[in-house]
Amino acid sequence: MENETPDPGTDANAEATGDDGAVPQYSPDELAEGQQADDGSRADVNLDLVLDIPVEVSLRVGSTDISIRDLVSLVEGSVVALDRDAGEPMDVLVNGTLIAHGEIVIVDDQYGVRLTDVVSPAERIEQLH
Repeated sequence: MENETPDPGTDANAEATGDDGAVPQYSPDELAEGQQADDGSRADVNLDLVLDIPVEVSLRVGSTDISIRDLVSLVEGSVVALDRDAGEPMDVLVNGTLIAHGEIVIVDDQYGVRLTDVVSPAERIEQLH
């Protein structure tokens, strides 16, 4: 019986990485629509593989800079002014990346967020720089 382990000289990941060994890159549109990749081959992307991965969604209400002296003097009932107006939308972050803006809502005695503006993929990429 032949050994089915690939030789070290062969590319066992040729299908996953492409002929040149580079990991294929897909645009968000290609991932969403399963369209043709730039090289004309079919973008075989199965989004089901990542749909159950948990991510952390958080809201950023605002922030401020204070000195350590002011920080250690905070007590119960202290008020810290933030850099955001009361009517301004909150930042919605997924794993620390801004993806949308929204407003706080109450749903069945729990807080929620209504998205008012979703950040485009191009804008998200610009934030990385």
